[in-house]
Amino acid sequence: VQLQASGGGLVQPGGSLRLSCAVTGFTLNRPAIGWFRQAPGKEREAVSCLSTNNDITYYPDFAKDRFTISSDKTKNTVYLQMNNLRPEDTGVYYCATHLGQASCYAQRHRGPREWGQGTLVTVSS
Repeated sequence: VQLQASGGGLVQPGGSLRLSCAVTGFTLNRPAIGWFRQAPGKEREAVSCLSTNNDITYYPDFAKDRFTISSDKTKNTVYLQMNNLRPEDTGVYYCATHLGQASCYAQRHRGPREWGQGTLVTVSS
């Protein structure tokens, strides 16, 4: 099981980025896939989650109306479209999963097990 996050970079406030999480070793038809981030000096936090068996999504308040999680099952890839980015969105973004967790509720309460390597997002003028 591997997850490979990419797509980070430097963007100005108000700009957009699309992160990708390419997965290998399993297919996107059951497990929940989540995006998490960690800013310098802060704890890691959940950004979004997608239950790949029923396409139910989860967003914390700061991500609602700005971030969108989606998947392309033909490419075994999960995306995170981030719009109207703010300096406080700066951090390392990770995708993660647990093959035994089908729901985002389970992921939020028990935590994922497999993690990608992270991609850095910097929002600055």
